[in-house]
Amino acid sequence: MSAVGDVRRRRIDELAARAGQVPEGEGGVSLTRSAFRRLRRNPVAILGAVIVVVFLVVAAFAPLLAPRDPLAQTLLSEIRPGFIPGSQPGFPLGVDELGRDLLSRLIVGSRQSLLIGVVSTLLGVVVGMALGVLAGAFGGWVDTVVMRFVDIILSIPSLLMAISISVLLGQNQWSLMIAIAVTQVPVFARLLRGSMLAQRGSDYVLAAQALGIRRRRIVFGHVLPNSLSPVIVQATLSLATAIIEAAALSFLGLGDPDLARPEWGAMLSNAQDFLSVRPELAIYPAVCIIVVALGFTLLGEALREALDPKFRR
Repeated sequence: MSAVGDVRRRRIDELAARAGQVPEGEGGVSLTRSAFRRLRRNPVAILGAVIVVVFLVVAAFAPLLAPRDPLAQTLLSEIRPGFIPGSQPGFPLGVDELGRDLLSRLIVGSRQSLLIGVVSTLLGVVVGMALGVLAGAFGGWVDTVVMRFVDIILSIPSLLMAISISVLLGQNQWSLMIAIAVTQVPVFARLLRGSMLAQRGSDYVLAAQALGIRRRRIVFGHVLPNSLSPVIVQATLSLATAIIEAAALSFLGLGDPDLARPEWGAMLSNAQDFLSVRPELAIYPAVCIIVVALGFTLLGEALREALDPKFRR
């Protein structure tokens, strides 16, 4: 009997190696370890991870990395109508319309973008998961009520909803975070609900029910943990969307009321009046937004392919 089991085990390992899940000659590994191995071989994942790590390091140590005070109007005396100083010794990217070091403002502004993106995404994940658990665990009329509420939110364009909420709550950072979070709640709610419904009909759930295990333990101890993979992937992708939406709302004047505080969207908005004089004032913050959003998107897509069995090779 042991020999038959060894033969079956070797056959399973050979099939897994042929599918690219584990190297030839090694035993089976967990889903997390298998996904990590595929991520290491994926150049898209590596590029996305490098961009994200650089962004996190710059945002975390922004006050130390900024070469100058981002609020100091050092070269204000050199600014004249139709002229804003560009790159020069001590100011690699030049200065803005008020004589402030542009590089320092971009570095410090990364912290604002990270704060808004992370907090708004976390709020969206928590509320969306709560609704998704209610709908996926109970079903019936609870599922109907929750999903109709989610459908109502989805029927409103996300940017329009974010603008409306920002206006209603007032111009501050928290209203900006809440506005972005509300637009993300339906995505996480529907995603987790669908994943839990798929898991609810699995054999291990039926076996647990047959053994008399309580529904709460089945949901939170088995169904929910096995349903979190798509939510984690979507959270990574939603970070990119949150950063773009935060920049868009700041560009429209609905962001931080303190205009002196560096923020990429606000910097992009302020530069509109000086495009003919110095277009770099708009180009640099726009490139920062694009690159950071691209990094989170690449990492999220690579993570989705690594965790999805349909993409395994």
